[in-house]
Amino acid sequence: MKVAILAGGLGTRLSEETTVKPKPMVEIGGRPILWHIMNIYASYGFKEFVVALGYKGEVIKDYFLNYHHHAHNFTAQLKTGEVVTHSRDIEDWTVHLLDTGYETQTGGRVKQVSEFIGNEPFMLTYGDGVSNINIPALLEFHLKQGKLATLTAVRPPARFGQLVFDGDQVIQFEEKPQAGEGWINGGFFVLQPEIVKYIEGNNTYWEREPLEQIAAEGQLSAYRHDNFWQCMDTLRDVHLLEKLWQEGKSPWKLWN
Repeated sequence: MKVAILAGGLGTRLSEETTVKPKPMVEIGGRPILWHIMNIYASYGFKEFVVALGYKGEVIKDYFLNYHHHAHNFTAQLKTGEVVTHSRDIEDWTVHLLDTGYETQTGGRVKQVSEFIGNEPFMLTYGDGVSNINIPALLEFHLKQGKLATLTAVRPPARFGQLVFDGDQVIQFEEKPQAGEGWINGGFFVLQPEIVKYIEGNNTYWEREPLEQIAAEGQLSAYRHDNFWQCMDTLRDVHLLEKLWQEGKSPWKLWN
């Protein structure tokens, strides 16, 4: 099953980084968050990706065009231009880079991806969120439900730290816990190809009319993931993810 990743948004809330690169190319631990997301799927054996490009898509294209040389040691003969690579382990992935348009909204990107993949189910997620989600369990849930679409429902991280009191004494402090109440759309979808008929065109937002209509028809299931999930919307989120990575406490790192 192919994995589609929406990587074409402007990333306006992360303008400190996204003036020169698209948000999925913002680095955590020296690697783009897009690479981290792809590794989550690849750790379960899903290694064929369709990346929907838009804003500064050429940066992502250049990254993968040069990936082979960046991942290997090599010797360059400057006079002749000959390059000899020296063997190293490298990801065994197939990556399709699909230019879906600078101003295209999420629904339009999903529509183009679905048409590119063809008449088969596929997985879909956003290019700015990581999780320790169990992908095989998500797929099994989707198949059992028999619906057109399954989204992963997550508990959003609290914006501020959480305090637990006993009178005036703080008995528990947690810096940024998962919120105890409420569920939100965390991406990590599984979709049947028929969802394309719910998307009118490039100006359609996937999270509005299409998902609303699919839900109204009883064709949307929610896989509840009550564990780690974190999006990267702001510089504060970048710093949090980087801190977790540097401390060796990155729950989304499911690979060796």
